[in-house]
Amino acid sequence: MTRKPRGPDGWIDTARQVGGGFREGSSLYRLPKVLQWFTGNIGFHHIHHLSPRIPNYYLEKCQRENPLSQRVRQITLLSSLKSLTFRLWDEEHRMLVGYKVLRNYRRSRAYEQ
Repeated sequence: MTRKPRGPDGWIDTARQVGGGFREGSSLYRLPKVLQWFTGNIGFHHIHHLSPRIPNYYLEKCQRENPLSQRVRQITLLSSLKSLTFRLWDEEHRMLVGYKVLRNYRRSRAYEQ
């Protein structure tokens, strides 16, 4: 039986185990405090995946105190609303795009023919 390393607070230190994958696959959703409260700290959900036993009211504290989690991509409320315009996956550029890009692509193809 192998034991998982534990941090000084007794929680399982999975951040040490997952390394770069945690930073690359996670994002911090910055919300105003009132929305943070109503959503049960959903913006800090990536911390929950490191250690599901951490209660939601400690997730923000864990975010602040863990240097590894400080380096994740941050998303704001405004940027999340802007993302509602993204509907398509652009394989060539490996990113989400809106219908405007598709229209422009079709127009450029029509001019080529």
